[in-house]
Amino acid sequence: MKKRFSKLTCLGLSLALAAGLVSGCKDTASKDIKIGMVYELTGNTASYGTSAANGAKLAFKQINAAGGVLGKQIQIVAADNKGEPSESANVMTKVLTQDKVVAVTGFTVSSCAIAASSVAESNKIPFVAAAPVNPKVTVDERTGKVKEYVFRACFIDSFQGMVGANFAANSLKAKKVAIMTDSSSDYSKGLTSIFKDAFTKKGGQIVAEEAYLQKDQDYKSVLTKIKAQNPDLLYIPGYYEDVGKIIKQARELGMTLPVLGADAWDSPTLVEMGGPQALNNTYFTNFYSVDDHNPASNAFVEAYKKEYGQAPDSMAAMGYDAANLLVDAIRRANSTDAAKIRDALSATKSFQSVSGEMSLNSTHDAVRGVVIIEMKDGKQVYKETIKQ
Repeated sequence: MKKRFSKLTCLGLSLALAAGLVSGCKDTASKDIKIGMVYELTGNTASYGTSAANGAKLAFKQINAAGGVLGKQIQIVAADNKGEPSESANVMTKVLTQDKVVAVTGFTVSSCAIAASSVAESNKIPFVAAAPVNPKVTVDERTGKVKEYVFRACFIDSFQGMVGANFAANSLKAKKVAIMTDSSSDYSKGLTSIFKDAFTKKGGQIVAEEAYLQKDQDYKSVLTKIKAQNPDLLYIPGYYEDVGKIIKQARELGMTLPVLGADAWDSPTLVEMGGPQALNNTYFTNFYSVDDHNPASNAFVEAYKKEYGQAPDSMAAMGYDAANLLVDAIRRANSTDAAKIRDALSATKSFQSVSGEMSLNSTHDAVRGVVIIEMKDGKQVYKETIKQ
């Protein structure tokens, strides 16, 4: 009896120990796939980062609910880059070297993504950027070489700037354009250069170029100079808070001309800063519109509204696309090995984004359409999509 009790006790202890080990494994990160998610959650561009992060979180939630990837659940390692390049490099270093993620997605601001991309590249960890459009995110400025481990889900400035210039000349019939550039922003300076080149090649004239700094408050002296040149159009490739103030002050000076911008306008804060009436007769190029209907977009909009109680903006769409693009590559690689994920991303063709099929080109940039948005009484009105 004693012997039988001893055997049963040992067996019970063994089973308990085994169960404990299984339970312990289930609860540890080793059973999950850790993916970094770094966005501008505070600071001057928090509106972008928060929307994009919401889109990414929805994508990861849906993927986990459908069984995850490679038989595992995704564990998000979230971080805030505060909209600052130096902080972006710091948090990217942390999620790669301390949190040991297998890959990273995130970023909506070009200067932040450029700083972070260098860290990802040096650590040889795949990084899929959501919405930074400056070419230097994926291509090393010094060497001209494509960064092997850096990709993006959005189009780049060269296409967006060209579309903007064509829209200015062909649809808005502008012949003389004034430009206001945020001299503290790689994004703004890059778009200015591309727009100027494309517009002048079409026979247009740049009659005034003025610079400002992010968070400036008074633009009336600069706008007065521009008004004196009597342009047909004002081009402002800047961020929403500054743009709202600039347009409001322009209208106060009696400047009724059309104003054109780019994707960084896309925030509800634009209307708060500028006012619905002042923003009439303004347009911007963008990644996405909820009114550009297709089955993938319709499903995304429905899920996003259910999750957050509001319609998604373009940054939410880009965060969603970037997260799904990364997981799609992990699934196709059938591995969490960095080099295999990199190779799968490089081979991306016919990926179903929320705005239709897209592929990644030789510089690791998305080949996808540019949406034209018009502002009417504080609301975004979809005009058309220009395909690459």
